[in-house]
Amino acid sequence: MKKYFEFDKLGTNYRREIIGGLTTFLAMAYILVVNPLMLSLDAVPDLPDAMRMDKGAVFVATALAAAVGSLFMGLIARYPIGLAPGMGLNAFFAFSVVLGMGIPWQTALTGVLFSGLIFIVLSLTGLREIIINAIPTQLKFAVGAGIGLFITFLGLQNAKIIVADPNTLVTLGDLSRGPTLLAIFGLVITVAMMVRKINGAIFYGMIATTIVGMVVGLINLPEKIVDKVPSVAPTFGAAFDADPASLFTTQFLVIVITFLFVDFFDTAGTLVAVANQAGLMKDDKLPRAGKALLADSLATVTGSVFGTSTTTSYIESSAGVAAGARTGFASIVTGILFLLALFFSPLLFVITSEVTAPALIIVGVLMVATLGNIEWTKFEIAVPAFFTIIAMPLTYSIATGIAIGFIFYPITMILSGRKKEIHPIMYGLWVIFVLYFIFIK
Repeated sequence: MKKYFEFDKLGTNYRREIIGGLTTFLAMAYILVVNPLMLSLDAVPDLPDAMRMDKGAVFVATALAAAVGSLFMGLIARYPIGLAPGMGLNAFFAFSVVLGMGIPWQTALTGVLFSGLIFIVLSLTGLREIIINAIPTQLKFAVGAGIGLFITFLGLQNAKIIVADPNTLVTLGDLSRGPTLLAIFGLVITVAMMVRKINGAIFYGMIATTIVGMVVGLINLPEKIVDKVPSVAPTFGAAFDADPASLFTTQFLVIVITFLFVDFFDTAGTLVAVANQAGLMKDDKLPRAGKALLADSLATVTGSVFGTSTTTSYIESSAGVAAGARTGFASIVTGILFLLALFFSPLLFVITSEVTAPALIIVGVLMVATLGNIEWTKFEIAVPAFFTIIAMPLTYSIATGIAIGFIFYPITMILSGRKKEIHPIMYGLWVIFVLYFIFIK
């Protein structure tokens, strides 16, 4: 075991790897609560039951996808990186695809499955380098920041800090409401822990908020802590139940492209960031990058079969690296802990959207950090980047934001005399997204 994971070479041991794996799990554990509430559209009232995914089944699918993904990453790529259904991608799945486009969640799962299969092909061939080089770096930064704003907007809505207004569309909510005050408390305590650089701050913030909610009577006490694992039957295999006719549309193509695009670059960015922090980069290159991407894509396919949105590498893994993790053994520890979490499902059903709202807001804050990397002084870059970012929260659609940005980019670059910098693939995407607005929007 030590030889396979190169403990001696990397200067680590079982104790450091176990602590690192545990730290990564604690930093990621909030997804076990947030993802089921997100995919079930729990915060959206008056929806038909057919549009909502079963929370218990999604909880199981989330834990299994995270466990399998983390184990794949540890065993195949040997990196100390945990995987789980991604924030942003679950928001796109629930609010843009199911709620916004009216696509059945079963068909959305099929989109996740297809994107995962394509990702596998890209990971096994040299196509991944071509795709990475085709998408402008500035637009990658813009997409990340836009998703951050969108997630923050969702969190503020779930907490009722921001509410609808007939005159101004949105306005400040009633901050004297008990549930809203609870969300504000959760936000403050989580921010305090983040500022103090406490590993697992988001998870601990949710625990503190839940306890306070129980004390003041805003959250029901759980009947039990440990119970049998909920049934995954309501979502398992649903990705294979989509109407074949719905798969040959521009709308479905846009869904698959968006899932693939966000997961691909989010994973690449996370791998580089965490590997660099752990000192695993060699000559500015990532060893075993193909295996890491393959592990990620296999996890996405597995997760879609269980019944959850795209599984991706988590930047929270940096917390585990900071605690000493250097090898894939830490990821194996993280995966095992996600399996053990399956038996704590009773806690899921007492947690409200006000408890998870701070997590959404904080994750959004972390994601908009990419704004500083955009070349705002170059107008031909600033325009598509800005439209990508602002359109996501204002249209309530991540796909629409990406589409608008990708349409404007070739136009502004050509007009500025920089058409030689545009990769041919971008012209193909331009056509796809124009058709998206013509036939769908």
